[in-house]
Amino acid sequence: MLFEFDLRTDSENFHNITSKVREAVEKSKVKNGICTIYCPHTTAGITINEAADPDVVRDMMFALDKFFPDMREFRHYEGNSTAHIKSSIIGTSENIIIKDGQLVLGTWQGIYFTEFDGPRHRRFFVNIINENDEIKL
Repeated sequence: MLFEFDLRTDSENFHNITSKVREAVEKSKVKNGICTIYCPHTTAGITINEAADPDVVRDMMFALDKFFPDMREFRHYEGNSTAHIKSSIIGTSENIIIKDGQLVLGTWQGIYFTEFDGPRHRRFFVNIINENDEIKL
C-alpha cells in the first residue's frame, strides 16, 4: 500500500515526519510487515535519529555543514552541489519493521525528512508491505 505526502520545507533543516508515517501504518491496517519511507529528491533525504532532544538534529546539521561546506571549486551550475552531497550521505530511504500494527522504533527515535536546498515544495512516499503479501518479481 502506497501513501504520498506533501511537505513545505524551509531552508536546511530536519523535519520530523514520524507522525505522518505512523498515520500511514494505521490506515494500512497492516499488523506485521515492512514500512519503507522514500524521498524522490536529489537534494533531500530520509533518516532516523533521536527525536527527544532538538539539539541532536541541530548538531547533525552543524556537522554536515562543517564536513561538507560549499566550495568555489564546485562546478554544478545550480550552485547546490553541497545539497547533493549531503543527500547522498544521508540517503533517500529507510526501512522500518511493523510489529503488532506499530513501527518498531527505539524509545528516542524519530523519522526525519532532511532538507538541504530549501525552501521547497517536497513530497515523500510511504510504502507498506504486509508480511503475508506475495512479492512478484
